[in-house]
Amino acid sequence: MRICASRAAAAGVCAALSALFVAPAKADRNQLWMIVSFKCMRHLAKSEAPIPCDSIDTTLGWDRGVALLKDGVGVARMLAIPTHPVSGIEDPAVLADGEPNYFAVAWSERNALPMRLHVTPPEGSVAVVVDSKTAREQDQLHLIVDCLDPQVASVIADEAPRIGVEWKPMTVPIKGRSYWARRVEASRAEDISPFRLLADGLPGAKETIGAWSLALTQPASLGTRGFVLLADRADGDAGGRARDLLDPTCAVVAKQ
Repeated sequence: MRICASRAAAAGVCAALSALFVAPAKADRNQLWMIVSFKCMRHLAKSEAPIPCDSIDTTLGWDRGVALLKDGVGVARMLAIPTHPVSGIEDPAVLADGEPNYFAVAWSERNALPMRLHVTPPEGSVAVVVDSKTAREQDQLHLIVDCLDPQVASVIADEAPRIGVEWKPMTVPIKGRSYWARRVEASRAEDISPFRLLADGLPGAKETIGAWSLALTQPASLGTRGFVLLADRADGDAGGRARDLLDPTCAVVAKQ
C-alpha cells in the first residue's frame, strides 16, 4: 500500500527542504532520518498525508516501509528512504532476508519524475543510485532516483549490448572512472537484488561493501530485456560516487 501526500503540499515544502540537503546536511548526518521518522511518519500515524514526503510504501508494514522524498537538489531528483534505521550500503540489513528490495521500490518511483519535469524522460535516461559510506552526506540509507547525465546515458546505451552477465571493468571510462558493470537479464526490477549481486559477485565486495557505490539503469538499447548495474569503489576526492552519473538539471529531457 502506498500512501501519498498531495502534490501541491509536497511541492510547497521543497524550497524549505533545499536548505537541509545542501550545506547543513554535512553538519547533521541524521537530517534525512529526522525528516522521515519525525515528520512523514508522524503525519501518517495521524492518518494524514505524509508531508513532506510524497508517499510512503507500507506494503511490508510500517516498520519496513520506504518513503519517497523530493531532494532539495535538482529539478526532479527523488530519494527513496527506509522508514526504519538503516545506515547505508554497509548496513547488514540491506542483505537481510525480509528487507524491502530498496532498488525495486526506488525504480518504481521513477514515475514521479514526469510530474516535476512535465514530460516523461526518454527511455534509458533514468537511474537509481546509492553511494558509499565515505561519499554520502547522510547516515540513513537513501537511494537517489534521477536523470542520467546525457553523455553517461549515451555511453551506457552503446556499451550495454557488450556488457556480460558477470562483473567486468568497462573498457570505456565514464566520468573519468573505470566502472565495473554487469547485465542482469530481467524485465522487472523486483527480480533483481543489486546489493546481493554486488556482495556476492565481486571478489571481496561483501567485506568492503561500505566502500562501494552502486547504480541501476535500463539502457534504451536493451529495451525491457534487461538492466545494467554499475559499481565503483570510493577513491577519496578522485571519485567513486554513483551520483556523479546523474544530472540534476535533467538536460536529457531537453534533448528529446
